[in-house]
Amino acid sequence: MRRRSVAATLAVGFAALGFLATMVAGAEGATGGEVTRTRLPNGMTVLVRENPTAPVVAMSLMVRMGTRWETRASAGLSNFLQLMVVRGTTNRDGTEIVNAADRMGGSIDAYADADYAEVAATALSRFWADMLDLVADVALRPSLEAGTIQAVRDFLARQIRNRADKPYDAAFDAMLARTFGDNPYGWDALGLKESVERMDRAALLAHYRRHYVPGGMVLAVSGKVKREDVIARAQRLFGALSPGEPPAPNTAPPPKPAADRLVVTVPGAQSQILMGGLAPSLTDADLAAMKVMTTVLGGGLASRFFSELRDKQGLAYTTAAREPLRVTPGYFLALLGTAPANQEKAEAALREQLERIQKQPVSDEELRVAKAYLLGTLAMDRRTHARQAWYLASLVTEGVGYEFLERYQAQVRAVTPANVQHAAGKYLATLRTVVAEPPSK
Repeated sequence: MRRRSVAATLAVGFAALGFLATMVAGAEGATGGEVTRTRLPNGMTVLVRENPTAPVVAMSLMVRMGTRWETRASAGLSNFLQLMVVRGTTNRDGTEIVNAADRMGGSIDAYADADYAEVAATALSRFWADMLDLVADVALRPSLEAGTIQAVRDFLARQIRNRADKPYDAAFDAMLARTFGDNPYGWDALGLKESVERMDRAALLAHYRRHYVPGGMVLAVSGKVKREDVIARAQRLFGALSPGEPPAPNTAPPPKPAADRLVVTVPGAQSQILMGGLAPSLTDADLAAMKVMTTVLGGGLASRFFSELRDKQGLAYTTAAREPLRVTPGYFLALLGTAPANQEKAEAALREQLERIQKQPVSDEELRVAKAYLLGTLAMDRRTHARQAWYLASLVTEGVGYEFLERYQAQVRAVTPANVQHAAGKYLATLRTVVAEPPSK
């Protein structure tokens, strides 16, 4: 296992932090540009961010559809549908869709996640109108041909099978299932084998009709465009849709937190150790403190997991802490990949770090580094038009508004050591453990 000195690790961590700090100003400049929000007469939302600095444009058409609207019987239906809409319309087959995007110097793709589904597209700005036409075509006129459905179903089934053969994916899926139970965050967007294998055109069409309605659709456009032109074309393309609202999401509650442990056997060279539990929602008062805590533990080279578990103790090939933003309570995850011979020691060391942050306040310097890393990576992530469009559309789709990031950044800056310790005590006190280990020889 490759090891570095603590001093070298911190030097790299602070060098990376300095690079982020240098880049933040440029990134914040790239995220500038006034955003306008327009509600079409049928209820569809259109967001436009004008930025003429580069001759490109990005579009994100979000739909209130994802695993949060699924049950175990329909797990994976949203992502299945999204893969289908870009594989053929009543006007174009899948190859023609790809070629059309290529001719505009861009691309188009679609997928579903936990809280939303997206049709994402990029193009040279002079083709913005043609690209918006293409986005509308795949969104409004999917053909859902039987032959393509079978091919996509087979593709998804292979992906689901492959996850079961990968140590981290197998452990992560087991962690989600145990943490969330029948709550729709309990499975990956790919879905479950049993549900995907049963899906047919009727199920896809019914899902499409329920969710592709104006009240559940948000279009965000970022780049070298004119606001008035985008709104006018969006009205022409989408205005004929009859008003409608998407169905209510699945609100099945997750199980109560429990300190259980599961071991799964998966072929591989490493053991994967995961510890996790529930985490705050997007609108929870503890969100910023929890995100800072997660960053202290596993955010970058200066984090505790990297410096203590990988560098100082030599117990980790890979390690991190994760906490994705979710509309309703999501998950916190601490992960460590280690040699099977070190599995027991590594698990104890990981748990020790999770207990330590509950008992001892973080230092002022750790807090400063974590905040800078968290805010710097956010600024870096927003530099492109594609990511700008994604942030605008996703935050509105998730119900917090595109202004959320300004509030969130202010909350991160205000986090104190006491806030971090409070969040740690609240969310890390009871954690589930899943270990994926190779078969014994």
